Amino acid sequence: MAKHPVPKKKTTKRVTKQRYGSFQTKTLNKLTGLVNLTVCPDCGAKNLSHTVCNECGKYRGKQIIDKTQKAGKVTTIKA
Repeated sequence: MAKHPVPKKKTTKRVTKQRYGSFQTKTLNKLTGLVNLTVCPDCGAKNLSHTVCNECGKYRGKQIIDKTQKAGKVTTIKA
């Protein structure tokens, strides 16, 4: 008697790829439903819903972050 279970027949490459392929498509379909991407009406870039646009810095038509100014470089840390 065998100590561990042994498959009776060889699993073909096609069956193995089908099994993992269906798993991959199921998980991709689940993930696409979770992430809500919207198009920014001002610049046309894709971003998450209910967040400030990373490209133009606007949210619901109002300028929130000024993207024209370059951020200052921090050289010292004040503790």
